[in-house]
Amino acid sequence: MKEPPVNATEKPAINAATTLDDPRWAAVAARDASADGSFFYAVKTTGVYCRPSCASRLARLEHVSFFDSCDAAEAAGFRPCRRCKPDQMSLAALHAAKVTEACRMIEQSVHLPTLAELAQLAGLSHYHFHRLFKQITGLTPRQYAQAHRTRRVHDALTQSESVTAAVYQAGFNASSRFYEKSDAVLGMTPSAYRAGGIGTAIRFAIGQCSLGAILVAQSPRGICAILLGDDPEELLRDLQDRFPRAEFIGGDANYEKVVATVVGFVEAPGIGLDLPLDIRGTAFQQRVWEALRTIPAGATATYTEIARRIGAPDAVRAVAGACAANPLAVAIPCHRVVRLDGSLSGYRWGIARKCALLEREAEQ
Repeated sequence: MKEPPVNATEKPAINAATTLDDPRWAAVAARDASADGSFFYAVKTTGVYCRPSCASRLARLEHVSFFDSCDAAEAAGFRPCRRCKPDQMSLAALHAAKVTEACRMIEQSVHLPTLAELAQLAGLSHYHFHRLFKQITGLTPRQYAQAHRTRRVHDALTQSESVTAAVYQAGFNASSRFYEKSDAVLGMTPSAYRAGGIGTAIRFAIGQCSLGAILVAQSPRGICAILLGDDPEELLRDLQDRFPRAEFIGGDANYEKVVATVVGFVEAPGIGLDLPLDIRGTAFQQRVWEALRTIPAGATATYTEIARRIGAPDAVRAVAGACAANPLAVAIPCHRVVRLDGSLSGYRWGIARKCALLEREAEQ
């Protein structure tokens, strides 16, 4: 049977219901700038199309339609909004481009450019540029330069004839400045890192828990890795890749107690883990990981919320990257971070484990 024709008086209500059910409307209602560029919305009564973040007064649901591109909206007879200018580069994209250009300048310079030089390149005031750079990257220009130099040191230490040569090759004016922070960044002395971790004793053991295989490794400073997976040998290779020339020591009876403590924590995260952690990472990663450790068991936070907590609201993707780089499963609870709509996103040790952990914590 043919469906009866839709009454003209019913059509607006149907259109309104369709728009309300469309997940894109939630982004428009929230004026979500992160959705800019992914779609555009048009208003039939005004004849214009806008970005999702447009500050214009919200249109009635029955008058709204969505388009994937500016060309599609204009082909349907709509013109660009004069307020949000959807056919031009967004302000957020323009700012991101300026910061990206500044990052490339920092990376390619032998000496750290001054704040004045970077601001001039961006065409902004010192204050505005500094605030914008930190908002987008999560770091100040100086911290970004230090992090970049540290990465260069990582590479140079494995190639240069001496530690001193590596430090100067990476752009440090004085080796003392690098040595002040080298232990926190490398997790060992520069000479030991250059030798691939030689001389660093790392105890480890591989066991089983309800989530599969688990590897627990401990350096002299604390637990340095909690790895989960299906293949024990793959977990061991992961650990060996981190310290190709470290001295690996199989766990003895005393160390088995440490492993049992960690496994008990994985099974019941609410009890906490009363063991020292050896946390190594960039300045930004450590800020993210510290924020993750403030999320209580049984609760979740979005990537956007974590970015705001560390004072970098535009660094959502960088936050996701820091979560993916986390080597301490459950101890640094990156499994408690979810998407803006509450759904589960990628997890280094598998979505199924992330789901199991969250369900387990919700029941405790």
